[in-house]
Formats: sequence, structure tokens, C-alpha cells
Amino acid sequence: MPQLKFDTRLRVHGLKNILVTYWNLPAAAVYEQAVRKGEGAIADVGPLVVRTGHYTGRSPNDRFIVREPSSASRVWWGKVNQPMDAERFEVLRERFLAHLQGRELFVQDCFVGADPKYRFPLRVVTDYAWHSLFARNMFLEATPAGPRWHGPRIVVVCSPRFHANPSLDGTNSEAFVVLDFAGGYVFIGGTSYAGEIKKAVFSVLNYDLPARGVLPMHCSANQGPQGDVAIFFGLSGTGKTTLSSTSDRALIGDDEHGWSDEGVFNFEGGCYAKVIRLSAEAEPEIYQASRRFGTILENVVFDIETRRLDLDDDSLTENTRSSYPISYLPNVVPSGVGGHPRNVIMLTADAFGVMPPIAKLSLAQAMYYFLSGYTAKLAGTEREVIEPEATFSACFGAPFMALNPVVYAHMLGQRIEEHGAQVWLVNTGWSGGPYGVGRRIDIRHTRAMIRAALTGALDGVPFEREPVFGLLIPTKCPDVPAKILNPRSTWKDRRAYSVQARKLARAFGKNFRQYVGSVPKETEEAGPSA
Repeated sequence: MPQLKFDTRLRVHGLKNILVTYWNLPAAAVYEQAVRKGEGAIADVGPLVVRTGHYTGRSPNDRFIVREPSSASRVWWGKVNQPMDAERFEVLRERFLAHLQGRELFVQDCFVGADPKYRFPLRVVTDYAWHSLFARNMFLEATPAGPRWHGPRIVVVCSPRFHANPSLDGTNSEAFVVLDFAGGYVFIGGTSYAGEIKKAVFSVLNYDLPARGVLPMHCSANQGPQGDVAIFFGLSGTGKTTLSSTSDRALIGDDEHGWSDEGVFNFEGGCYAKVIRLSAEAEPEIYQASRRFGTILENVVFDIETRRLDLDDDSLTENTRSSYPISYLPNVVPSGVGGHPRNVIMLTADAFGVMPPIAKLSLAQAMYYFLSGYTAKLAGTEREVIEPEATFSACFGAPFMALNPVVYAHMLGQRIEEHGAQVWLVNTGWSGGPYGVGRRIDIRHTRAMIRAALTGALDGVPFEREPVFGLLIPTKCPDVPAKILNPRSTWKDRRAYSVQARKLARAFGKNFRQYVGSVPKETEEAGPSA
């Protein structure tokens, strides 16, 4: 009987006795493998439709960082960054790598970081073919004509089929995302949700880049016809992708960026957009990109006979997703690099209906609201979230911040002040009452307000100060009904508005106590008054 011949190219990463390894397959070849292995189906007009099973969103309680001497004093330990001791990690790692022996694996060698000065070589190893296509879509492809790929700084190994044993491995469930900063490894098991791959890499960048003078940001970015750059902070579902992907401004990137001494640069090469109830009328660019060959649609429902998509069906999850190369959009900045932002927009989806649809912030307020990161967790973005709920997520991305949030806030404040950027707080949530009573702010009005802010149309407009939050609200805005600009005027019961606003103000104050003494006094005093 002939002896099996194993692929030994991954032995450097501890992966032994691998039966077959597929390296850097193009999209068409990955499609073939995914269909052969029963991982997905090809829908009408070409996208690959996949299911992620039990996990249809990120699982933040299952994320760990290896506690070891070189990083222990820098990491912001706590509920967000849960420690895993080195001995326990070694046991999990050995079991995880042994599980992959004798399997077919898919490898994508790529880059993260569009600016060559700060670019990281990245290797993604998966046992699902479609996860390999996800990596190819989301990161920057390493091509013979491109920059030289000279070995990975970060290696991601992902196997949904491997389930952790909580009593043995110290995890909270069968799923895990473990970051090993010292070794440059990320191990993901027990979950098929592809977003874990991109966010784990983002977490590594959040650890590495501040030491190199780069502010990592959970934001989208675009550029106007005159080269003016705007960045949009916000958690998933608040509108980063939607509001930055417009026909009149070129997209730099939709989710993760760095701000260096030279300007802003995209970390990724693709987009990962929510597509539930996506329409060609409201979001034409994303709609078209989501209906192309090479696009991955996660948990989108389609007719198995006609293969037609139903983007309105939320029976699997509200968090349906589309992964596609950024080149699928009609108006992008090909280099992924832009100048210093003239405008910084902080997006929040206010579930209480008391935040104004747009407000102008001072530098101290910008620091306060950036550290607060107030928004609503939207249904499906994380497990067990079935309706919006108020939350505070530092830097509009606490689940990915490896360092103390004050580090990132200090860097942001320096850059805003140095480059004279104007900061805006934009509410994409509710107006006229809380969730269940009021209505979500019309996206057409939100677009008009942002357009006015970016083009300078609000520069000569009178502003009024809202008494609870102390925010400056424009009294008029082109193409927006004046009555919706001040949230108090949209409530039928003004007293109920005041009660709700002060309730939220107290929540802000309670959350911000953790930063008192570690930020300037003017920042501490820039929040709402209860």
C-alpha cells in the first residue's frame, strides 16, 4: 500500500501531516472547492451563499488574549480582553493543531495595511474553502506584480469543526478566538462566522500600531472631489459602510483604518456590509456589489430552485452580511490612502430617541464622546442580542481595543487639534420617541446632513445648544425638515423627552467614571448634565 505524501509547507506553523494544501486560489477555484465540499451554493447573478450555523455574529465572550511577559503590562485586561494563561493556551494549541492533521487546508497569503510603511504580511489558514475566499476579499492580495511577500507577521488559523472543551481549555463555550501577540498567531475554532477573522486581525493591529505612532480606528473613510477626507466612527450597524459609500465621494475603506503622520490609510481590501433589507434605491452601490461573482453572502436566504435572493428575509439572522472586494464599488480610492481628515463623524444609533440627528462637537466633547462610544447594539450583530439595547463601547470599538482606551483617545485628540478637523456627532437611530415608539431617522435626511457638514453648508448656519447634553445643534440644514433637527421638538410629550434624556445622561456619567483622573479636566466636564 503506497505511503501517503503530506504537504510540509505549513510545518513552520506547527501544522503537520497535512494531506493537501491549496495556496492562494483565485475566486473561481475557491467556488469550485466550496461547492464540492458542500459549504455553499451559487445564487442567481453569481454570489456564493453560505450559512454560518449557530454563530451568526461575533461572540465577544469567547475572545481571549494569551497572558505572557512581553505584552502583559500593555494589554487592557478585563471583560473585553480576557486572559488565557500560557500553559493552558499551549494545551489548546496542541489539540487544535492535531485536529487539523490529515485534512485539506486553504491558505491565503495577503497583506493588511494599504500604506507600504505600515503594511503587515498576513497568512490565513482555514479548513473551509469559503473562509479562504473571505480572506482574499477582505485583505490586500499578494500578487507577483505587487510588493514582496516575505513571511507573515500575523498567522490566522481557523477551523470551525474544532470545538473547545471549557473545563479543559478554560474557555466559556465550544467557540474561541485566541490572540497570541508574542507569537503573532490567532486561533479560531467552534464558530463559522467569518467576521471573527477580520476583527481578530484588527485587534492585533490595535496592539501593534500605536507603538509605531499610528492610531488604529474602527471607522470608514471617504474622499471628496477636492481631496478632502472624512472618517466615520461607529459600531457595526450604525451606518459606516452605508454612509461612506456614496456616488459623490470616493471610498477609501468601509471599516478599519490607521491615522499616521502622513494621513489615513485603509487596513483592508474589501467590504463587509450588512445587507438585511438592502435595496437598490437606498444603497445602490452596495446592492450591486452584493450581486456579483466573487461576493460571499452570509446567512442570506435564497430560493433553492430559482436561486433568487431574498434580502428582506431575516429568518436566519438580522446580521446578514456581504463580503466583496472594494474594487466592486464604482467610486473608490484605488491606493486605499488619503490625507488628514477635515471632518470626523461619530455615528450612534440612539435607541432612546433623545440624541440630535447631527451636532457639532468641541475638542473636549469629541474626546468625551469618543471614549463613551455610545450607541445601541443592533439585533444580530452579537449573539443573544435580539433587539436594540443601549451600550457604551469605548472608541466605538471596545471589543477590538487591546490597549487602554485612553491611549487611543489621546492620539485622536492630538490629531484633531493638530490638523484642525471638525467633529460631528450623528444619530442614525430613533427620533420622536424610544425604540418601539419613535421612528428611525430617514437615511435620506442623514445623508443630507452629512453632505451639508462635509461641503461646508453648515458653516454659516445658526446653532442652538441642547440643555442636557450641551451639544450644538444646527437650526436649519439643506434638504432636511427643520423640525427634526432638535430631538425635543419631535416628541409629542416634551416632559417624557426630558425624563428620557436625563436618564441617558446619568448613564453617560456612570460609564465615564472609569476615565476620571486619566483624561484632561475639560474632557471630564464635556459630558451631559443629569
